[in-house]
Amino acid sequence: MFYTMKVHDKVRLPPNLFSLKIEDGLTQVLREKYERRIDKEVGVVLAVWNTKVEGGGLVIPGDGGAFYEVEFDVLAYLPQINEVVEAEVTEIVEFGAFVGLGPVEGLIHLSQIANDFLTFNKKVPNFTGKESKKALGKADMVLAKISTVSMKPVLSETKIGLTMRPEGLGKIEWVEISEKRKGAGADEPKEKKHAKKEKKEEAKAA
Repeated sequence: MFYTMKVHDKVRLPPNLFSLKIEDGLTQVLREKYERRIDKEVGVVLAVWNTKVEGGGLVIPGDGGAFYEVEFDVLAYLPQINEVVEAEVTEIVEFGAFVGLGPVEGLIHLSQIANDFLTFNKKVPNFTGKESKKALGKADMVLAKISTVSMKPVLSETKIGLTMRPEGLGKIEWVEISEKRKGAGADEPKEKKHAKKEKKEEAKAA
């Protein structure tokens, strides 16, 4: 999930940034320090803004910079287990489908795409269900649930696993078709349902 939080820190403003407005210079330092940083509890820090100086600056003899206590806002992304996400398929490989999750990618393993036997077409590429004939390819939008999360210090090493097997998940078109079928069954007139029941009873009596 994406979320914002307020952070307090003590920041050194180097002399080469003294020409800038204090808040702008401190924001630049904070962005270099925090943005793209990964933390297991915070997630991936995407942006820093709204820097506010708390009190006056502190100058230490022998250090050309100035130190400031600051408060600032952070936008971060932290994937949560059991979180349902809407994502775009970015790549299809033999063992599954990669989907974009903000700053990172997640993998829907072949075994977690659908409750069907899937065949992989390398030329397209895509997956096709043997019985359902459902197809999944690049750029398709899907609803999936995050099942595993392994946050690492480097984005390329961070692993997120997802599943589309539970009811209500899958390629958006699959979900819409399923919902329409359910709705059609629920909207069937009571008289028609009653007539069907009577016919069944008559057939049993015969």
